Amino acid sequence: MGGNPRVFDLSHVALHTTRNDCWLVINGQVIDVTKFLEEHPGGEEVLLEASGKDATKEFEAIGHSKAAYGLLLEYQVGVMRGFKHANAATAEDDTEEGTKARACVMTGSAIKDDKKTRCLGAIEFVLPLVVASFAFWYHYSSAGLTGMTQ
Repeated sequence: MGGNPRVFDLSHVALHTTRNDCWLVINGQVIDVTKFLEEHPGGEEVLLEASGKDATKEFEAIGHSKAAYGLLLEYQVGVMRGFKHANAATAEDDTEEGTKARACVMTGSAIKDDKKTRCLGAIEFVLPLVVASFAFWYHYSSAGLTGMTQ
């Protein structure tokens, strides 16, 4: 991305959530991962679940390689409104390397955390555990009542 990057709101990014048009936000960078879906080592489902929202926490939690961070620049289509380069005030290096370095270091807290996702993750974990526990209890308690053991 040369020159001034395109600036997007989260509402615009949220429109790109399909296999044919998949965008997400990482560290304030708007990334179009549509062409990368099939190549993603973790599978395309991971990217599709994160599409249309800020996936910074998920991206950093995985512990991606430096090469993965480099791919962000390759697929970047813009930046989020409200994000500024951390060194924008002192940015005198207009070389391509300097631009890439500045693009990687962004700060911001303008994007709200999606609490629905966090709650859904807990439900997806707890509900199967409760169902399995009930099935286990039911199986063994009913066998004891009828005098049957396996």
